[in-house]
Amino acid sequence: SFLLAWGAAAYFFSGKMVRLVLLTAPVAAALGGLSIGRLFAWCLRQLWGDEGAGAVPVATPVTTSDTSNNKPGKRQLWGDEGAGAVPVATPVTTSDTSSNNKPGKEGKKKKKKAQQQNNNSGGSDSFKGIKALRDGIKTAVESKEGLIVRRTLAVLCIGIIFFAGSSFSTYCWKIAGDLSQPTIIIKGRLRNGTTVRVDDYREAYWWLRDNTPADARIMAWWDYGYQITAIANRTTMADGNTWNHEHIALLGRALTSAEEDGHEIARHMADYVLIWGGGGGDDLAKSPHLARIANSVYRDMCPGDPTCRMFGFVDQRGTPSAMMERSLLYRLHGHKLKKNVQADPSLFREVYRSKYGRVRIFKILNVSEESKSWVNNPANRDCDVEGGWYCRGLYPPALQKVLSQKRDFAQLEDFNKRSGSNVADEDYQKQYYEALKNPELARARARAREKELQQQQQQSSISSKPDASSEDGDVSSSSSAATTPEAPTKQEKEDFYNRWENTEETTLMWQLITQNNIAELKGWLQREPLMAFMRSEDGRGPMWWAFEQRNQEVMQIFMNHGVSLTDRDKYGKTPQDLLTTN
Repeated sequence: SFLLAWGAAAYFFSGKMVRLVLLTAPVAAALGGLSIGRLFAWCLRQLWGDEGAGAVPVATPVTTSDTSNNKPGKRQLWGDEGAGAVPVATPVTTSDTSSNNKPGKEGKKKKKKAQQQNNNSGGSDSFKGIKALRDGIKTAVESKEGLIVRRTLAVLCIGIIFFAGSSFSTYCWKIAGDLSQPTIIIKGRLRNGTTVRVDDYREAYWWLRDNTPADARIMAWWDYGYQITAIANRTTMADGNTWNHEHIALLGRALTSAEEDGHEIARHMADYVLIWGGGGGDDLAKSPHLARIANSVYRDMCPGDPTCRMFGFVDQRGTPSAMMERSLLYRLHGHKLKKNVQADPSLFREVYRSKYGRVRIFKILNVSEESKSWVNNPANRDCDVEGGWYCRGLYPPALQKVLSQKRDFAQLEDFNKRSGSNVADEDYQKQYYEALKNPELARARARAREKELQQQQQQSSISSKPDASSEDGDVSSSSSAATTPEAPTKQEKEDFYNRWENTEETTLMWQLITQNNIAELKGWLQREPLMAFMRSEDGRGPMWWAFEQRNQEVMQIFMNHGVSLTDRDKYGKTPQDLLTTN
């Protein structure tokens, strides 16, 4: 019972926090071992027991017949030959022939008591079917055929246990060998097939130890914090013991923001930036996760998109999205390795690149000495006791503008928070799970927002330039023209209309129409009027879907954009034909 209670508690808390799944390992091993051990013992009893040990012997009833009242040998219920037989009590029914002589009240009581006994015995009759089923199964299991079935199952179970156990043992030895090797020294293979030892990480940490000041601060993702502290003996911004979610989010924001914005944060916190590269699980592969963490605290990173689909790769070839391409992490990761990708030389300078390109270190230029001095001042430390070693980290005043935009994020596994205490976080988490459930829709919406942001940037750049044709520099005409997107030409409409393919845009359009999301639909068509003419692989487009939903308001929207009602899909049906089929 203790193991079951332990297992239930461990399962509950591991469901609240993924890291607590470690609590289930001991009890899972104990319960699994007990279950397999008992199953194996049962199998052995079936094979080597007396006709399948474990079967319950069935007592043979003794039938007595009294053909002669004067022959005592025939009724030996208590004799030697009948030893072991259990006597059966025979109910004795008494009838009160003299009931007429007793008072009437006493007779009524006896009748009432007898009626209650009959009712109670009737309740037990409802279980006769279950008892009969149980007895039937028991008889079948204990029969000769049941013994064969049990022994067959025992052989199968022993075989499964043997092969599964052998496979698990091989797997454990393999994992043990892998885990016993140093995690920062790995084997690699060159293009010519030569196997080499990749020691980039340790050499990079040694370089930090030997070539940077003792008080140098290293900005890197928290995964490498312990390694930098232990091997390089340098201060890092975060490590595996950093429980402050908001601090991790600030670090993620610095790395995934645009290069200039990231530098503005980094120059007040660190002296160097360390980046893991070389493919695989490097920093660029992790960067969408960094952006989501940053957005959980700084909601302006990916507004309206908790999963931050705006930040990531747009195809299997590794093409970055516009937001990723602008980020500090992407610029440092691809510095002089990818075409037209280079860190701003006025903000960062590459000082170290490992032999196989796994680690790159950049020196942050224009570091704020004022912020560094403020942090090093003991008077600005929030310690538990004066002169103590446990002190809360405080940010320099220069970062207050950025910090004012954050909002404390309640962790999903925060057991102390009250239900409904933070509606904003609950809505955020709801949107987060909806985006995970429908990634295509989230990705399409993110791309639409990215295009909207690009248009806004173009409009702001145009409006910031004075109109040369105006003597007083009035830019109202140019800015108003920039706010209205250009209408697609007739040729552009025809080319786009004749391109039948399933895309993220067609998925988003279909969902907006079926969900009757008029506001978002109008906003999208206002930004991109050409989207009204999209068509999916079956030749159908927004007008077909509007007729299919019998939504007159949506029909009118696309009619105003000039979408035809008479075109046919690949089945030869027009949008109006869907009214009759539905």
